[in-house]
Amino acid sequence: MPEGPEIRRAADTLEAAIKGKPLTQAWFAFDSLKAFEPTLVGQTVTHIETRGKALLTHFSGGLTLYSHNQLYGVWRVVDADEQPESKRVLRVKLQTADKAILLYSASDIAMLTPEQLNTHPFLQRVGPDVLDERLTSKEVRARLLSRPFRNRQFSGLFLDQAFLAGLGNYLRVEILWECGLAATHKASELTDKQLNALSEALLAIPRLSYATRGNVDDNKHHGALFRFKVFHRDGEPCERCGGVIERTMMSSRPFYWCPHCQQ
Repeated sequence: MPEGPEIRRAADTLEAAIKGKPLTQAWFAFDSLKAFEPTLVGQTVTHIETRGKALLTHFSGGLTLYSHNQLYGVWRVVDADEQPESKRVLRVKLQTADKAILLYSASDIAMLTPEQLNTHPFLQRVGPDVLDERLTSKEVRARLLSRPFRNRQFSGLFLDQAFLAGLGNYLRVEILWECGLAATHKASELTDKQLNALSEALLAIPRLSYATRGNVDDNKHHGALFRFKVFHRDGEPCERCGGVIERTMMSSRPFYWCPHCQQ
């Protein structure tokens, strides 16, 4: 399952294909969006924003296309007028003179005005995005200690997009290993030093993953700046303490950790 860094990389690819180029065609599968097709022709995509696993495609006329891939949605970049063979169902096509971006299989799609953007149910529920450079570790620390989150175990909290958008399974295990914390810990139990370290890691590790990896390869551990220390490494020695990395289930997802140094 892609997490924040992979979603942001996908958005970067879409931006590189069509950003700033006048649209020659806009097509939507849903009747509720058909009226926007002529409106968007001639406009440009100004930027594509990520909010966790949702993409916000902003147009020069002020509208924003909201899309959430959920389990089956996928974006593709093709040459203009190319019609690739696919068993997936095409939902959105945005085309310029030379490139087109296609959204397949997603069903959670809407066109939003600036006012609707501020009241959209999903966007209101999700927390700040970990890849938003405006978000600081001080703000993350305050969020950890806030009433809704301070007494929740990290195993579930770090999968809850209402806490921080963009976190997921591989990020939660890598962040907790980095800080030497067990999944059963809660923010209310931590020392100031632990809280500060965790607050910094919650931003630093996703941003490092985005900057240096892009796609996750579960079976290879490269010598790049970001590589898995525990994820999918059960049975291997912990490089920090030499203990054996174990695999268990936490919040219905596979969890990897070192029992020896994540006390």
